[in-house]
Amino acid sequence: MSALLDISHLTVSFDLPTGAVEAVKDVSFQVPAGETVALVGESGSGKSVTSTAIMRLLPDLARIEGEIRFDGQVLNRLSPKAIRRLRGNDIGMIFQEPMTSLNPMHRIGRQIGEVLRRHKGMNGDQARTRVLELLTQVGIPEPERRIQSYPHELSGGQRQRVMIAMALACDPKLLIADEPTTALDVTVQAQILQLLKSLQQRYGMAILFITHDLTLVRHFADRVCVMQHGHLVESGLTREVFDAPQHAYTRMLLAAEPKGRKVPVNEDSPLVLDARDIRVRFTTKRRMFGPDDTFEAVRGISLKVKRGQTVGIVGESGSGKSTLGRALLRLLPSEGTIAFDQQALEGLDQKALRPLRSRLQVVFQDPFGSLSPRMTVGEIISEGLRVHHPELSRRERDARVVEALKDVSLDPAMRARYPHEFSGGQRQRIAIARAVVLKPEFLLLDEPTSALDRSVQVTVVELLRDLQQKYDMTYLFISHDLAVVRAMSDTVLVMKNGEVVESGTTEAIFDHPSMPYTQALIEASFLNRAA
Repeated sequence: MSALLDISHLTVSFDLPTGAVEAVKDVSFQVPAGETVALVGESGSGKSVTSTAIMRLLPDLARIEGEIRFDGQVLNRLSPKAIRRLRGNDIGMIFQEPMTSLNPMHRIGRQIGEVLRRHKGMNGDQARTRVLELLTQVGIPEPERRIQSYPHELSGGQRQRVMIAMALACDPKLLIADEPTTALDVTVQAQILQLLKSLQQRYGMAILFITHDLTLVRHFADRVCVMQHGHLVESGLTREVFDAPQHAYTRMLLAAEPKGRKVPVNEDSPLVLDARDIRVRFTTKRRMFGPDDTFEAVRGISLKVKRGQTVGIVGESGSGKSTLGRALLRLLPSEGTIAFDQQALEGLDQKALRPLRSRLQVVFQDPFGSLSPRMTVGEIISEGLRVHHPELSRRERDARVVEALKDVSLDPAMRARYPHEFSGGQRQRIAIARAVVLKPEFLLLDEPTSALDRSVQVTVVELLRDLQQKYDMTYLFISHDLAVVRAMSDTVLVMKNGEVVESGTTEAIFDHPSMPYTQALIEASFLNRAA
C-alpha cells in the first residue's frame, strides 16, 4: 500500500536566546493510506513537534529540514494559503489539550459548525444536523443541549470528545491524533478508539496516533515508531515490536507500570476532612418569572479523610469527580458542611480562607490552562511562597523552587523558561511542583498523571507516596486511570451522575466490586492494559 504521508530526514530545531535546540533529529517514517501508525515515547521525545511540523503549526523560530510529503505534495514547501486548504479538510488533527484549542467565547456547536461551513460549504441547518450527528458519534450525552454549551461547561473528557468531533467533521484522508484519549475514562477510551477504527475502515482514512499509552498502541496501531530525545530509535509492525523489542528504551517503556501499594494509615490517625451531604448545583437557564433551571452535579455526598490517607475518586467523565473535589476546597459554592482540621469552612469568606490556602493545595487536570503563559516556571512555582511565606528571601525561595523541580524530575536550569516551551507531560510536573513547594497538609490531585507517559507516571506515583510519608500529607486523588488509583489509594469512591455508587477499601473495590458500574470500569481498564 502506498504511503499517504512520507517523512524523510526530518529535523526540527528552535533558535532560542540560549542557542539552537534540536527537538527532532533526522527522523524518517511513512504512514500508508488506510493504516494506523503510532508515534510513541516519553514527554519531550519530539512526538508532538513532529505532528505540528506536519501541520505547519510551528512558531517562526522553528527551522525545518528534510521533506514532509503528503498525497504527492511537499507540505514544507507549500504557501500558507495552500496549507490552510489542507488543514481541517484533508488533514484533521486532535490536539492534546482541548481547553486551549477551543474558543472559550463560542458555543461548541458554532465551533464545530465553522469547520463544516468553511470546508464543506454547508448552510446553518445542514451544519447543525451534522454537528449533532458528530456529537452523538463521539459519545456526548444530550447533544441537543450540549450544542449550546461553552467549553468551560463541559468536563475535560467531554471537551476532548468535542475536539475529536471537530477533527472528523470533514472526513479527512489523514487524522493526526495527539494523545486523543488522554482525558477520557477507560470505558470511553474503548468507544473512541472503536469509533476511529470504524471511520477509518469506512473512509480509508490513515491515522498518525501519538500517545504515551503503549497498551492502546498494542490494540489500535498497525505499526509503531518509538522516539527518544528527538531520535527514532525503533520502528516496525506493532506485534513484532511488542513481542521482541530490540532497543533498551522500548523495553523500558513496555515494562513501566505503577506498582506496589500505599502504606496504610494508622487506625488512630486524626480526621483531617469531614464533609457531610455535599451538594453542588449549577444554573443552566435563568428565568424572569419562576425558578431558574438548575443541574445538580453533586448529590448529597459525605466522606471522611484521615491525616496521611489517600482517598481515590473514580468515575466516567461528567460523573462529578472534579466538581466534588473543588467544592471540598471551597473553590465552588456548595451546600452541606465541610470541616478541615475541625474548622468549619462553609461559613468563611475568601479573606478568612486565605490563611488556609497554603495548607489546602490543588493540582488541576489541565496544566496549560492553570499555568500563566506570562510567567517563567521559576516565577510560577515561587508565587505561592511569595504570598504565603513573605519572610523568605529571594535566594531562599529560589532554593525551594530548585528542590521542587528536582522532586518532580525536571532540570532546575529550566526554571527560566516559559510554559509553552515544555511538553504536556512536563507542564503537568510543573503544576505538581507548584503545589508541593508549599508542603501542604491536604492536596487535591485532579488527574495529576493523565498527561504523563507511563515511565514518568511511575516516578510521580513514587514521588507522591514519598512526599506523603515524609510530610504526613493527605490526598484526594481524582483519576480515570484505575491502575494509578489502585497504587495510590487507601480507599476508593466510585461516582456516577453526581452520586457515590460504591465505596470501600482499595482491595475491596478492585478485587470484589459489587456494583455493575464498578465492574464495567475495572473490566475496561484491565482489558485496555491486557497484553
